[in-house]
Amino acid sequence: MRKTIFLYGLALAALTALLKLVEFRFYVRDLSLEFYIGMVAVLFTGLGIWAGLRLTHKKVIIVSPDFKRNEPELQRLGLSKREYEVLELIAQGLSNQEIAQKLFVSINTVKTHSSNLFMKLNARRRTEAIRRAKELRLLP
Repeated sequence: MRKTIFLYGLALAALTALLKLVEFRFYVRDLSLEFYIGMVAVLFTGLGIWAGLRLTHKKVIIVSPDFKRNEPELQRLGLSKREYEVLELIAQGLSNQEIAQKLFVSINTVKTHSSNLFMKLNARRRTEAIRRAKELRLLP
């Protein structure tokens, strides 16, 4: 979200610089005010469409059709269903905040599940947990 706001602000600054570059006062005498209002409206409509598409874009995860989860290993590790869901979302690259929103739980609950995952997978960080889960055929 901050990146989008930053890009939007950057676009505003670029538009201002562009108008200053072509000497806005010179063109105001030659072109009507409606032209400038229309030009700014078209620019911001395009920027709004771009920002909307970026914010609502859904990531597509391709799962190999021949992948079979290693159920015995999953049971041996003692991963709960919720811990496995958190592991899948971590593998998708979601932050703790995003995982909490997706699962309708608090961030502290996500942190607890993550901590349990790290302990059970003998990992110290997210990337290590994902690598270990892939080695054990828990994730595609």
